[in-house]
Order: sequence, then structure tokens, then C-alpha cells
Amino acid sequence: MTYKQSYPDGTFGAYTFTANKKKLDLQYIYNLLCTPSKYSSGLPAERFPFIIKNSVCFGVFYQGKQVGFSRVITDYSEFASIWDVFIDDEHRAQGVGKAMMSYLFAHPNLQGIFRWFLMTEDAHGLYQKYGFKTEAYNPYVMMKVSSG
Repeated sequence: MTYKQSYPDGTFGAYTFTANKKKLDLQYIYNLLCTPSKYSSGLPAERFPFIIKNSVCFGVFYQGKQVGFSRVITDYSEFASIWDVFIDDEHRAQGVGKAMMSYLFAHPNLQGIFRWFLMTEDAHGLYQKYGFKTEAYNPYVMMKVSSG
């Protein structure tokens, strides 16, 4: 017998957050990650299924439509890396990104991670609120080390 702890959906105003992969809009995520845009260089489509399968994924929904996404790659102990954090333009600057990050960090399987990493070009202020610091060797890389 196996036991898998479920993580309940969260809310922030009219927004719903989920870590349930079955609820994710895979076409939305595919378009986000695999179609070249100002946010993506265009991940090869054949790699898309592995992204979802091998990551802890988080979706943001507004009125039933997915409007955000993020994922974590981790060994559940020593490191976790945050990737593909995205909130649609019309839902930005309303606290949704902060709420998504709080939901992500509260996930029970991600508690006690020793070292967190992420890369960002322009959201340093958001991640600094969660204890991340810019690495001197590369201003795009940010790291957070737990104290205990």
C-alpha cells in the first residue's frame, strides 16, 4: 500500500492555486514553454511531457481558466530549483505572483529543502521577499539557503 499526501488547492481572492497535475491546462503550458515568445526560447515539443511528469507543478486559475504556472525540480531534501514562473500579463501587479509563491513554498513535500535556486531577469524583488539573494557571479541566479 502506498500513501501519497495530497496538497489541497489554495485561494487568493478570485484565484485558485493547485498542485494537482490533472487540473492543469496542458495546452496553455505547452504554448507557454514550447512556443517561442518574449518569455520562452521555445522548448522542443518532444521534451514537454517530461517537464510535467518530472516536476512539482503549480497552476493558477481565474474563473476556471489557467492564467499562471510554475514548477519545482527537486530531490526533496538538499535542493530545489524553481522554473517557469509565469502569470499572464492582465493578472500581474495584483499580488497573484506572491500568493503563488507562498502556495508553492507551503507544499508539504517541499518543506525542509536546504538550498533553493532560481533564475530571473527581472523579478528579483519578488524573490527577495522569500529570502533569495542574487549570486555575485551571475546576476540572473538567485539562491536561498535554509538555516536549519
